[in-house]
This record gives sequence, C-alpha cells and structure tokens, in this order.
Amino acid sequence: MAEQTAPPQSSGALGAPGADTEKPDGAVVRDALGVGIAVGLSGFAFGVTSAGSGLSLLQTCALSLLVFTGASQFALVGAVAAGGNPYTAAAGAFFLGIRNAFYGLRLSQLLALPRFVRPLAAHWVIDETTAVTLPQPTRRAARIGFTVTGLTLYVLWNLTTLGGALGAKALGDTAAWGLDAAGPAVFLALLAPMLKSTTERVTAGLAVLLVLGLLPVLPAGAPVLVSALAAPVVLFLNGRGSSGPDRTVTEGTAPGEGR
Repeated sequence: MAEQTAPPQSSGALGAPGADTEKPDGAVVRDALGVGIAVGLSGFAFGVTSAGSGLSLLQTCALSLLVFTGASQFALVGAVAAGGNPYTAAAGAFFLGIRNAFYGLRLSQLLALPRFVRPLAAHWVIDETTAVTLPQPTRRAARIGFTVTGLTLYVLWNLTTLGGALGAKALGDTAAWGLDAAGPAVFLALLAPMLKSTTERVTAGLAVLLVLGLLPVLPAGAPVLVSALAAPVVLFLNGRGSSGPDRTVTEGTAPGEGR
C-alpha cells in the first residue's frame, strides 16, 4: 500500500461531517481509555471461563497474549468446554476472528502507518480499536485513538486474564456465574451500532438463526462455521433481486425512456 501524506477529505470515516475540524487530543484519549478500560476488565471473565473449561494457566494466558480477540477466545474455550473437537473449536474461532482481516484493510488506509510498524499494529486490529478509530475526523486523531485503545486494552486484557485464571478456583462452579457470556455480549454491543443497512441486519439475523437452529444438532463450534454462509446467501438473493427485469419499463418504450 502506498504511503499517504495527508488525510483523505472524501466522505467516510475520516471525511464524515465535520471531518475537516480538529478534535482535541485529550478528547480522543478519553474516549479510547473509556473503551479500553471497560472492555479490558472483561478479560477477568475470560480467564475464569478458560480455567473452568480445563485449560491450564499457560494456555489461558497464551490465548490472550497471542490471539487477543475476545469473541474468538470465548468461542474456543466454550466449544472445548462443551466437549467439542479441539480442531473444530479452533476452526470456529478462526473464522470468527477472520473479520479482523477486513477491519485491517480499512484501517491500513486510515492510519497509513510506516511499514515496519504494521506487523505490530496488526495484532491490535480488533473490534474495539476499529470502533474507536473509524469515527475520528483526522489521521492524527485516528492514530491516537487506535494506539491508546490498543495499548490500554492489551495490557488490561492480559492482566485480568491472568487474575481470572488464578482466581477461578475461588469462585467454585464457574458455569453458575455465566461469565462465558461476557465476551459475546461485548462483541454484540460493539457490532450492533455498525449494522446500518438492511442487508447487514438481515445477514446478522440469518447468522443468529443458523447458530441457534444448529446448536442442538451439530458438534460444538460447528454452528459458528455454518453461520458464515449467511453472508453469501444474502448477497446472492440481494443480487438476484436487483438484477431482475425492470417492471417499470412499458411496452414499446426504449430503455432509459419513460422513467
């Protein structure tokens, strides 16, 4: 990707209404810290859930350090706890986390980071950093939001994961606390405001229906894989609807006339 020397001025995240106005650095930092701290504390729930699912302290901490995408981590340990095949559980977590690659395509254009920094920054491309970065009006604000959110969340998430894993035994039956729902709840809270078009909402709704309908009949982790089919199905149906014959053209009227 070619380096960009100036923030884009077209419509979009950096060119939204008011994009040509500066946002104080302090306001960006405040917003980023709010998201980073609020979500970072939920790492405690992952640590407890992972330890309660039978993963060791080292395995639990390695997931947070190396995977660092909460929804995928919860999906993995949840599938393992339900007795699912580890390979199926890993595949489900992988496909759930692949959304971050699409986030990265957009963020790479907005941030325009130096090439040697990009491999490190890619590890922080997650729901929360994307949610904070996209609305920023300038490239400087976007970089500050991404960096502060990523750093705060990474440090807190890993510290609270360690604390949760160490304190899991003190809580007793971890399933009774319902902590495994914390990660998915955070993911849905961040995702819901981004579903603005009818196509996006229908796709999300169909994916939910597929997961709920297939949970009783497929092994743990497999419903997440199948739910990915919602996107191509909706796009196919949407394409068929838009490419159908134009019923408003009257007989004997040339295309483009009588509209």
